[in-house]
Amino acid sequence: MTKIFQPKLFSLFKNGISKEQIISDIFSGIIVGIVALPLAIAFAVASGVAPQMGLITAIIAGFLISFLGGSRVQIGGPTGAFVVIIYALVEQYGIEGLMISTIMAGVFLVLFGLLRLGSLLRYFPHPLVVGFTSGIAVVIFSTQIKDALGLHIEKLPSEFLEKWQLYLANILDINLYALAITATTILIVLFSKHITTKVPGSFIAIILITAVVSFAGIPVTTIESFFGTIPNDISFHMPTLDFSNLGMYIAPALTIALLGGIESLLSAVVADGMIGTNHRSNTELIAQGVANIVTPFFGGIPATGAIARTATNVKNGGRTPIAGIVHAVTLLLIMLLFADLAKHIPMAALAGILIVVAYNMSEWRSFVSILRGSPFDIVVLLATFFLTVMVDLTIAIEVGVVLSSLLFMKRMADIGTKLPKEMESDSIENYADIPQDISIYEIGGPLFFASAKQYAQTIKEIGFSSKILIIRMRYVPFIDSTALHNLEETIKILKNAGVIVLMSGVNNEVYKDLKKYHIVSLLGETNILKTFVQALEHAKSKLNN
Repeated sequence: MTKIFQPKLFSLFKNGISKEQIISDIFSGIIVGIVALPLAIAFAVASGVAPQMGLITAIIAGFLISFLGGSRVQIGGPTGAFVVIIYALVEQYGIEGLMISTIMAGVFLVLFGLLRLGSLLRYFPHPLVVGFTSGIAVVIFSTQIKDALGLHIEKLPSEFLEKWQLYLANILDINLYALAITATTILIVLFSKHITTKVPGSFIAIILITAVVSFAGIPVTTIESFFGTIPNDISFHMPTLDFSNLGMYIAPALTIALLGGIESLLSAVVADGMIGTNHRSNTELIAQGVANIVTPFFGGIPATGAIARTATNVKNGGRTPIAGIVHAVTLLLIMLLFADLAKHIPMAALAGILIVVAYNMSEWRSFVSILRGSPFDIVVLLATFFLTVMVDLTIAIEVGVVLSSLLFMKRMADIGTKLPKEMESDSIENYADIPQDISIYEIGGPLFFASAKQYAQTIKEIGFSSKILIIRMRYVPFIDSTALHNLEETIKILKNAGVIVLMSGVNNEVYKDLKKYHIVSLLGETNILKTFVQALEHAKSKLNN
């Protein structure tokens, strides 16, 4: 059990944390708390629940995820990924149903961790992740049009096309004040970073616009006119549980658990790349599970690791879970002292913040990049994207995984007869006489979504122990976009560490894919050789220079 659940905070305290690092973590935590304030409120409002539910989630779940988690720098709380699920759940089952589903999702996440399923992230291919993330971004954007334009619509339909039909039917009722506030918010969020990087643009926008709207008496919808006041306390609530209806919550609970697990582990992987550490995936899943079990009893919504807030933590010097704990305490103090002022925030300002969040979530560069690649990856990407937008996130993930598996089998069948001929061009060499500063790593088979993470991790570990790394690719018949994405990130990390990466035995099809993903330009064309012998000679000449 101790090997499965090992919170990073406890390990770091055992080894000792310097006073300087603790001070750095405290300052980073305060900044991230300020960043999280408008986002926590905005995500709750977009999900169709009261704004304080987002704050409570960021406080309680944020604390538990940092205190018990397997990442040094993970920041937990409500995220945009859950907006679609929460909105649909509340509409169908009410707040009680949302609470029960979230608690069940937490139990599933704990079980995932105890069963050591943290490594399952590798089985979600990159096009699938980009597809549903981009789909969620489009859905979030579509839910904000009402408040962005100040339209007087009592209740929005959950279906994507019906929303837009309703918007078009009411397009003549635009509130120009609301539109101006939305546009101003977006501009402040986007351009404030040129003035200051310490105070987040979303926080500046909320403060300035709320002050102007309040003092000028501008006629727009605010949190108070839509939701009422924001309470400045946290209370315990036990949901009413009818065991005969428990079965209907299994599907939404699994969706929350899967999405929460994927996003939290993705966030932890991104953080690892930024600070050069490794997170404990199973511990992270257990911590996420505990957070989602506890938070609903205090009025919270589903929580997971937040990539943007985690990155903000790293950039501001956070290196231990202390920063995440301080972020939660900061939000608690803000809620206790200033909750009454938050009721004056215009809904149009929150819409502007969420439109920027949706844009950042869209991953449009990755989307376009995949569209230029393999037809197999394009099918997975578009199927997942359109199913997320038009149908349901759960179905999108299920179809995406099945499609990825079927298309991989089809691809393997297509290249089966080609392998022997392509392998002959790069014969096995004796590694005994290779200089100590040169490392060799040979990839034995297709580089695809299921093996990509493991290969990338091994390449990184071997690369760090040498000055030059030669990756032998003679047995690689094809490479999919997940592997290309992971390989690109790994090469960037190694290059930043001063390691020279060479490749040998790359076939024409793989070379074309490497070129499309700009990996050829990242390595340099002269560092991709036809044979291992050429690569070895090239490596020796670089060592001598």
